[in-house]
Amino acid sequence: MAKTKKDGAAHIKRKKDTLTAYAFISPWIIGFVCFTLFPIFFMLRVSLTNRKLNGVSEFIGLKNYVNMFKSEAFWNSIRVTLFFTVIMVVVTTIWAVIMALLLNQRQRLNGIFQFCYFLPSVIPSVALAYAFRTIFGKEAGLFNALLSVFAGKSVAINWLYDHSTVYMVVFFITLFTYNTGQMMMIFRSGLSDVPRELYEACDLDGASAARKFFNVTIPIISPLVLFNAVNGCVSALNGSFALLYPLTGESGNPDGMTQVLSLLIYKEAFSNMKVGYSCALSVVLFIIAAVFGAVLFGLSQKLVYYEN
Repeated sequence: MAKTKKDGAAHIKRKKDTLTAYAFISPWIIGFVCFTLFPIFFMLRVSLTNRKLNGVSEFIGLKNYVNMFKSEAFWNSIRVTLFFTVIMVVVTTIWAVIMALLLNQRQRLNGIFQFCYFLPSVIPSVALAYAFRTIFGKEAGLFNALLSVFAGKSVAINWLYDHSTVYMVVFFITLFTYNTGQMMMIFRSGLSDVPRELYEACDLDGASAARKFFNVTIPIISPLVLFNAVNGCVSALNGSFALLYPLTGESGNPDGMTQVLSLLIYKEAFSNMKVGYSCALSVVLFIIAAVFGAVLFGLSQKLVYYEN
């Protein structure tokens, strides 16, 4: 009888602890349901209608998706989105690793350098984009003014609207976004945790700096590379709007070369007032993000090193 009472008291205590745990996480669950799950299902529902910006809508089934796959603007946006995402993730990750390696050298003024490089990362993307739009402007741009001084003649290159320069400028600007600064700090933290004994063993074997980097450093920080790559993909897919809209407009000038899917979604929803069609585009963007995540986690099974 005593044992039964003891088991009953233990069961009540476990149940109480479980309810307490659920009570603590309930704010997150409520926020997730209200601000993530509900918008996703609402977006799926609206994508099956011809809803306009004024709220008028009618169920049309998969017509939005049929029209989408027939649209040249959609396929151009898909190509640009995939290209922009892959290149942005590669460029920002490599640059963040380089900056982290430099900071890990423990030279003088490292703290000032870290502060100066990370400072643009805390500036809102829209403000940063407008600042660089001024710098790379054609008529009164600071960069053209500097080139004019060194060239000894007037230089008026339209950097953001020229087919041969727009990608170079856009990917240069991404080096100063929040995403790159965050990557740099994460990589620096990971580099400081690499066991010094491994480097000492490499020195005894006469390994070069390159071999130490690729055979020791990269495997040790590979979980951080995966983490930053996933975050970089999400940032490139969802956060590219705040960067590209001030730089090249909703049409992704010149000639749609920078019109990623988020820009096309905005254009269809607020310029063409096709809310239902833009929701269908958002579903495609959601699927692309899921595919990128699945591919990265799939590759991590073979490429990411875990000590255990």
